[in-house]
Amino acid sequence: NAFPRTIKEYFLFRSTMKTTSAVALLAALSGANAFAPAASGVQKTALMSSDASELESMIGADVETGGRIYDPWGLNDWVPGEWARKAELANGRSAMLATVGWVWPAWFGTFDSTDVTTTDPIEAILQADPQWWAQFVIFCGVIESYKYNAELEGKSYIGEGEPAIDWSKSWGKMDEEGQQKMRLRELKNGRLAMIGIASFVAGHFIPGSVPCLPPGF
Repeated sequence: NAFPRTIKEYFLFRSTMKTTSAVALLAALSGANAFAPAASGVQKTALMSSDASELESMIGADVETGGRIYDPWGLNDWVPGEWARKAELANGRSAMLATVGWVWPAWFGTFDSTDVTTTDPIEAILQADPQWWAQFVIFCGVIESYKYNAELEGKSYIGEGEPAIDWSKSWGKMDEEGQQKMRLRELKNGRLAMIGIASFVAGHFIPGSVPCLPPGF
């Protein structure tokens, strides 16, 4: 009878130790958390107020959002505003070029080519010879390198100050009001183009998913 009683006492001892350890761990965590929320809350509040003031000083909020900043997910609480603006402009400019590239072959025709024989944008991407993609990547790299070096010289590619790239030399001929209008116009066109190219791709792979978009567009 001693052996079963020893086993019972052994498991009882283990159960008691586990319970004690769990209680001690919870107590430690509770003690630590008693001080954590205040510091974390203060830090996050300071970050949010800083980001909010940064956004308010940026151009971009207009009649489409009632003149208010539109950030429903609160992404700017975690992403610096200047970095987000650079990404928005880069993606918007790429989307504008992509939108033109999507509609051009079907409406205006294609260049003389032996490898690309379709006006379907997705099929054209797959038909294009790899050398064209290599040249495209190199071209993008050259543009990004130029922008980076221009920024080191104090120039800007988001419209704040002397532009990094101004092929037409028209930026310096505008007054401040004209420059602000041009910046806002570019932002709006870029945003519309991002929505547009996304709808074209969605309509291509999911026919009928985009209202008013013709089949096979």
